[in-house]
Amino acid sequence: MSKTGNILIVDDDEDILTAGRLLLRRQFAEVVTCSDPTLIPELLAERQIDAVLLDMNFGPGESSGDQGLAWLQKILEIDPDAVVVMITAHGNINTAVEAMKCGATDFVAKPWHNEKVVATVSAAVKLHRSRVETEVLRKTNHLLLEESATGADDIIGGSAQMAEVLELVNRAAPTDANVLILGENGTGKELIAREIHRRSLRSDHIFLSIDMGSISESLFESELFGHRKGAFTDAGEDRLGRIQAANGGTLFLDEIGNLPLRLQTKLLSVLEQRQVTPVGSNRPQDFDVRIVAATNVPASRLRNPEHFRPDLLFRLNTVEVTIPPLRERVDDIVPIARHYMEIYSRRYPGKPRKFSRAAEEALLNYEWPGNVRALRHAIERAVILASSDVLEPTDLQLDYINNVSGSKPVSIAPTILNLDYMEKETIQKALRKHGFNISRAAGELGLTRASLYRRMEKHDI
Repeated sequence: MSKTGNILIVDDDEDILTAGRLLLRRQFAEVVTCSDPTLIPELLAERQIDAVLLDMNFGPGESSGDQGLAWLQKILEIDPDAVVVMITAHGNINTAVEAMKCGATDFVAKPWHNEKVVATVSAAVKLHRSRVETEVLRKTNHLLLEESATGADDIIGGSAQMAEVLELVNRAAPTDANVLILGENGTGKELIAREIHRRSLRSDHIFLSIDMGSISESLFESELFGHRKGAFTDAGEDRLGRIQAANGGTLFLDEIGNLPLRLQTKLLSVLEQRQVTPVGSNRPQDFDVRIVAATNVPASRLRNPEHFRPDLLFRLNTVEVTIPPLRERVDDIVPIARHYMEIYSRRYPGKPRKFSRAAEEALLNYEWPGNVRALRHAIERAVILASSDVLEPTDLQLDYINNVSGSKPVSIAPTILNLDYMEKETIQKALRKHGFNISRAAGELGLTRASLYRRMEKHDI
């Protein structure tokens, strides 16, 4: 088993340095000794040190411990996460305790017991590793929050309909009210949810999205509430539930309308009590999250008690936002298409692309059953496959393109015989046919919902 941990021993007694080096090198990867404390900054700069064993006094006749305290302060100035164990004589225990108040982790007394020293230094190394990991996670989370705040997908839309939506978002976002977002598949419900979070008082905390339609009933409680080790056969370790993982931030419950009634009851209970009890535990734990939910289920069906619990709906739709389909906000189609044209023109090598007038007319005349998602994929496909830098209607490969003169629609069929491409095209056609209803599209394709989601993720659909 490989040894880990780098130890620095600083003491003016060569016997102590030798004894410490011989004892600790059997347990740790590297043991560095130093009799001159003025070399500490240089040694800390040269290598990563997991624990420092620091004497309280240097030089003959010194017993106050002031030198050790001064060097302790210097080490912590160099590295605030440093773990320092003080070395002291039995008569200076009070001074060692004072050092711990100043930031030392522990102390060992001379003459020491080997087992005590090894145990103390081992605990110090573990503490330092924990501090380093915590700092890395903190910085990573900060970067993720910055990334999610900037958002690669801006909300593009100058139509009167989208202006009303954004005005509602602007009013609701600074509050802590739960929000329910209604709209067809592909209209940008998650984008609106992220915008609500970005403008909220929780914007410096996590935004966590859960696809409620893809979670199986058997795993529902484990995924949302977490579980304890040994709670069931595959529970090899404790797992933090999604609700607790989002603590302090925003929890986005996507596809909430597809949640079975039995599971709606469990979710309602948790939202009412603001507590979760992990599977295998009997101790409820408080949580503080803002709920933003979304569904493509029509409002009329959502208000049917046989499909969705009225009391849960009451909890979720303090503010209700309805995103109109793309066909009802025609003024947004070309600006959105141009936006994605710029993105994909930069992503894929080649000349900058632009739409011909006929291509823009084709975009405006198409019904867009898949809404913005379908528009985005059409633009990406056209940028990849078009031979000219000016995109024409045929480059868009829409199911049916109505020409300006109103003649009979022309069906455009792909001519690329590539299995991955054809699978992606088949999935997209099934989704468009069923208005991007995942369950119906999966049924026609002979797949489970989970299998369809995996293929959609594979093809970036």
